[in-house]
Amino acid sequence: MMPELIPILSAAELRRLVLDLAQRIEADYRGRNLVLIGVLKGSFVFLSDLIRQLGMPVKVDFVQASSYGNGTESSGHIRLSKGIGLDIRGQDVLVVEDIVDTGLTVRWIIDYLTSLQPRSVTVCALINKPARREVDVPIAYAGYVAGNGFLVGYGLDYAEQYRHLPDVCQLNL
Repeated sequence: MMPELIPILSAAELRRLVLDLAQRIEADYRGRNLVLIGVLKGSFVFLSDLIRQLGMPVKVDFVQASSYGNGTESSGHIRLSKGIGLDIRGQDVLVVEDIVDTGLTVRWIIDYLTSLQPRSVTVCALINKPARREVDVPIAYAGYVAGNGFLVGYGLDYAEQYRHLPDVCQLNL
């Protein structure tokens, strides 16, 4: 039996969300040095589109941390697979995340980056799911507030599948 995919955000809606987020970020960080830290693997599509919409130079690095593995529920245990390589001491850092669900991974990443003594650490999430939050995390920029349901597409995956979809869809298994 094939899983059902219910459209949530079209490619056109995603383009508008990314442009809006880029304009807000650019206005807030104009004249400052900004480092974008993409959370792998899910944020790479969003981060790529976001960078191209920003009208300012930025530095980019990636961190890979997860709590999902191949399931649809967070394990609650954060695993760091890749730390950053840039020196962010004294820099403004924007964590770029595909989706903030329980908040456990983002909270862990914020704490990790803060330990490296940046000037600031803020979060930009394409999708925010506050109804599922287990820990408080400040999200400065959120593109879309989603309800329950497991989302895939536009970089978001289920067991490494569906990242290629141009839209964000709810996956019904």
